[in-house]
Amino acid sequence: MRAKVPAWAPPLLALQFLTRVPAPGLGSLPPAVVRTGLQQAVGWFPLVGTLVGLVTATILSLADLCWPRAVAVVIALIAEARLTGAFHEDAVADFCDGLGGGRDSDHVRTIMKDSRVGSYGALGLMLALMLRASLLWSLDPAVAAIAIIASATFGRLMATLAMAVIPAVPVGSGLAKDIGGAISQRHALLALATSAPGLILLALEQPLRLPIAAVAGLGFLLWFRGLLLRRIGGSTGDCLGFAAYAGQIILLLVVTR
Repeated sequence: MRAKVPAWAPPLLALQFLTRVPAPGLGSLPPAVVRTGLQQAVGWFPLVGTLVGLVTATILSLADLCWPRAVAVVIALIAEARLTGAFHEDAVADFCDGLGGGRDSDHVRTIMKDSRVGSYGALGLMLALMLRASLLWSLDPAVAAIAIIASATFGRLMATLAMAVIPAVPVGSGLAKDIGGAISQRHALLALATSAPGLILLALEQPLRLPIAAVAGLGFLLWFRGLLLRRIGGSTGDCLGFAAYAGQIILLLVVTR
């Protein structure tokens, strides 16, 4: 019998899982309720991304008033990393290390679990951060805030959809296996609904950009699914974090084109 989860718990669990923001009331929940609640929380990931993007965009706008744009972008990214605990950046490094240096599926998963960062991870994370910073720096200030919020939302949506379309690796444990394996069509639809607040302004400001990003995101998911099934037999938490960061970059590439 599945544990009954209070209606207020999944959004707060999503906030607690993706950020360092303390969520009140969750400490009193039994472990079984938390586990079930986390499975339901993935539908709220895009809305948490919207909140993260709102904070990042606000800091960038304020920093723009005091420093050159390049400096303001770095300050905003530092603040965001503090807010999220560099959650997705860590996943990017682990993913690049594993896929870059792994000989077979077991070796790839072993490298991903290693807390040390190798040359592939360091280079991959550096290039990903440089690309994202460059895209943010190139945006017109009037569009930057909208693009930051939309990309943060879109990235978390990509991670949720990746859970829905890519099975978890058949061995081990972690986010993809413990939570992602229970994702249903209902959770994916909820994620699409909770992404609306973060994407609506972009849809109004640049109507053609969002459909293009959606097509690009779908293409990425199809490619990503084939890659993961071929290399390691499914997805892991690090793969999902990489998908989230890739989603942010995809939308920013579309907006700045």
